[in-house]
Amino acid sequence: QVQLVESGGGLVQAGGSLRLSCAASGRTFSVMAWFRQAPGKGREFVAAIDWSGGSAVYADSVKGRFTISRENDKNTVYLQMSSLKPEDTAVYYCAARTFNRLSRIDAHYDYWGQGTQVTVSS
Repeated sequence: QVQLVESGGGLVQAGGSLRLSCAASGRTFSVMAWFRQAPGKGREFVAAIDWSGGSAVYADSVKGRFTISRENDKNTVYLQMSSLKPEDTAVYYCAARTFNRLSRIDAHYDYWGQGTQVTVSS
Protein backbone atom coordinates (compact mmCIF):
# COMPACT_ATOMS: atom_id res chain seq x y z
CA GLN A 1 0.00 0.00 0.00
CA VAL A 2 1.40 3.35 -1.02
CA GLN A 3 1.48 6.06 1.60
CA LEU A 4 2.89 9.56 1.84
CA VAL A 5 3.12 10.93 5.36
CA GLU A 6 4.02 14.54 6.00
CA SER A 7 5.45 15.94 9.22
CA GLY A 8 7.12 19.08 10.52
CA GLY A 9 4.35 21.62 10.26
CA GLY A 10 3.52 24.03 13.03
CA LEU A 11 3.26 27.63 14.15
CA VAL A 12 6.17 29.98 13.50
CA GLN A 13 6.72 33.73 13.55
CA ALA A 14 7.30 35.68 10.38
CA GLY A 15 10.95 35.47 9.39
CA GLY A 16 11.34 32.05 10.96
CA SER A 17 12.07 28.64 9.47
CA LEU A 18 10.51 25.20 9.31
CA ARG A 19 11.47 21.94 7.66
CA LEU A 20 8.76 19.67 6.35
CA SER A 21 9.34 15.98 5.70
CA CYS A 22 7.40 13.51 3.61
CA ALA A 23 8.10 9.82 4.02
CA ALA A 24 6.92 7.56 1.23
CA SER A 25 6.24 3.86 1.62
CA GLY A 26 5.06 1.11 -0.66
CA ARG A 27 7.14 2.14 -3.67
CA THR A 28 9.64 4.70 -4.90
CA PHE A 29 8.77 7.71 -7.05
CA SER A 30 10.58 9.50 -9.80
CA VAL A 31 9.32 12.98 -8.98
CA MET A 32 8.22 14.30 -5.62
CA ALA A 33 6.68 17.66 -4.96
CA TRP A 34 5.06 19.99 -2.48
CA PHE A 35 1.82 21.86 -2.98
CA ARG A 36 -0.08 24.06 -0.57
CA GLN A 37 -3.61 25.26 -0.03
CA ALA A 38 -4.48 28.36 1.94
CA PRO A 39 -7.96 28.89 3.41
CA GLY A 40 -10.45 29.82 0.70
CA LYS A 41 -7.92 29.31 -2.11
CA GLY A 42 -7.08 26.60 -4.60
CA ARG A 43 -4.16 24.25 -4.36
CA GLU A 44 -0.89 25.90 -5.39
CA PHE A 45 2.36 24.38 -6.61
CA VAL A 46 5.36 25.02 -4.37
CA ALA A 47 8.31 22.90 -5.53
CA ALA A 48 9.23 19.63 -7.24
CA ILE A 49 12.39 17.54 -7.47
CA ASP A 50 13.48 14.75 -9.78
CA TRP A 51 14.81 11.32 -8.84
CA SER A 52 18.47 12.30 -8.86
CA GLY A 53 17.87 15.42 -6.82
CA GLY A 54 19.82 17.33 -9.41
CA SER A 55 16.87 19.15 -10.92
CA ALA A 56 14.19 21.11 -9.10
CA VAL A 57 11.60 23.76 -9.89
CA TYR A 58 9.99 26.30 -7.62
CA ALA A 59 7.03 28.65 -7.60
CA ASP A 60 8.13 32.25 -8.01
CA SER A 61 6.54 33.07 -4.65
CA VAL A 62 8.97 30.80 -2.77
CA LYS A 63 12.09 30.93 -4.94
CA GLY A 64 15.12 31.87 -2.88
CA ARG A 65 13.35 31.12 0.41
CA PHE A 66 12.41 27.43 0.12
CA THR A 67 14.61 24.47 -0.79
CA ILE A 68 13.39 21.03 -1.79
CA SER A 69 15.62 17.99 -1.33
CA ARG A 70 15.34 14.23 -1.08
CA GLU A 71 17.03 11.19 0.39
CA ASN A 72 16.26 8.20 -1.79
CA ASP A 73 17.67 5.68 0.68
CA LYS A 74 15.02 6.92 3.12
CA ASN A 75 12.38 7.44 0.43
CA THR A 76 11.85 10.90 1.90
CA VAL A 77 11.51 14.40 0.49
CA TYR A 78 12.05 17.59 2.46
CA LEU A 79 11.02 21.20 2.16
CA GLN A 80 13.25 23.64 4.02
CA MET A 81 11.34 26.88 4.44
CA SER A 82 13.10 30.07 5.49
CA SER A 83 12.14 33.75 5.77
CA LEU A 84 8.56 32.65 6.23
CA LYS A 85 5.78 35.16 5.62
CA PRO A 86 2.16 35.18 6.83
CA GLU A 87 1.09 34.52 3.23
CA ASP A 88 2.90 31.16 3.44
CA THR A 89 0.21 29.99 5.86
CA ALA A 90 -1.45 26.93 4.35
CA VAL A 91 -1.84 23.19 4.51
CA TYR A 92 1.20 21.73 2.77
CA TYR A 93 0.78 18.52 0.78
CA CYS A 94 3.37 16.09 -0.44
CA ALA A 95 2.76 14.60 -3.89
CA ALA A 96 4.50 11.98 -6.00
CA ARG A 97 4.46 10.80 -9.57
CA THR A 98 5.94 7.78 -11.26
CA PHE A 99 6.75 9.54 -14.55
CA ASN A 100 10.19 11.13 -14.41
CA ARG A 101 9.33 14.63 -15.53
CA LEU A 102 8.99 17.64 -13.28
CA SER A 103 5.55 19.20 -13.29
CA ARG A 104 3.80 22.14 -11.65
CA ILE A 105 0.37 20.66 -12.37
CA ASP A 106 -1.36 18.85 -9.53
CA ALA A 107 -3.30 16.57 -11.90
CA HIS A 108 0.03 15.05 -13.01
CA TYR A 109 0.68 13.58 -9.58
CA ASP A 110 -0.49 10.09 -8.73
CA TYR A 111 -0.25 10.01 -4.95
CA TRP A 112 -0.89 12.54 -2.19
CA GLY A 113 -0.33 12.84 1.51
CA GLN A 114 -2.88 14.06 4.03
CA GLY A 115 -1.20 17.42 4.54
CA THR A 116 0.46 19.29 7.38
CA GLN A 117 -0.56 22.72 8.64
CA VAL A 118 1.92 25.58 8.53
CA THR A 119 0.89 28.81 10.23
CA VAL A 120 3.05 31.92 10.09
CA SER A 121 2.15 34.68 12.52
CA SER A 122 2.93 38.33 11.86
